[in-house]
Amino acid sequence: MSVTPPSPYHRLQGLVRLMRPRQWIKNGFVLAPLVFTGSFTDQHAVLQALLAMLLFCVASSATYIVNDLRDIEQDRKHPRKSLSRPLAAGLVTVRQALLLLLVLYVLLLAAWPLAPQVLPVIAAYLALNLAYSYYLKHQPVLDIFTIAIGFVLRVWGGAQALQVPISAWMFVTTLCLALYLAALKRRQELLQTGTEARAVLQKYSVSLVERYAEIAATGALLFYSMFVMSVRPQLVVSIPLVLFGLFRYWYVVEKLDGGESPTDALLSDLPLLLTVLAWVLVCLWALAGLKG
Repeated sequence: MSVTPPSPYHRLQGLVRLMRPRQWIKNGFVLAPLVFTGSFTDQHAVLQALLAMLLFCVASSATYIVNDLRDIEQDRKHPRKSLSRPLAAGLVTVRQALLLLLVLYVLLLAAWPLAPQVLPVIAAYLALNLAYSYYLKHQPVLDIFTIAIGFVLRVWGGAQALQVPISAWMFVTTLCLALYLAALKRRQELLQTGTEARAVLQKYSVSLVERYAEIAATGALLFYSMFVMSVRPQLVVSIPLVLFGLFRYWYVVEKLDGGESPTDALLSDLPLLLTVLAWVLVCLWALAGLKG
């Protein structure tokens, strides 16, 4: 039985999906230094931060392509990924994916004169994710920390783009928040697809990753509060929003079966999305006019 090849439109659609633009929302972490240093009133700083975020979008898309190329055979056996992943579904060929990957790498290299301070951080991000795709994602605990460090690198990249010092509190808060999201992601994978989806899931249990998530959530709230009270007291009003957001996200995970994709969980739950938007607006309002 012959298989009809995808049309040019579906092929293009597959290439776009291969880059996972919905996941670019994670690169909003790059803008954290712009907000917390009060530099968002400086047009040049805004442009530099947005450029850094754009470069991280390119880099993250490249890592998704590498990961999908690495897992293509496994994804073809998965009931959901065999339809949702363009390579596994046959919408994009391996050759086309490699060409797109090359284009993304060239774009990053071409951006060196525009953001020389950011590109070394992106290089570290790419190297970390390459190690994750081929080795670290199979190592329990290390896999979760690798995901979290990717978010820390985003914050560091944003600080490098602005050439501003960044509080250590922000780094550890970002690490804890990312560990919280990653642990709950593993929880949902265990409950929804079992240990067959990822080999590393065989080394976890639901109760274990839930304890990881509890520790990380507590750490995120504690360190964020300490950061606010010691560095940015103007933001004390934002602490209840952070607490509500942590509670609401776990509600989405526990009762609405979200969380396997933090991006989908955020975009699909209106109260959670409004909480994040309110937190951003409160931060901008409280820090308006702040310098340094």
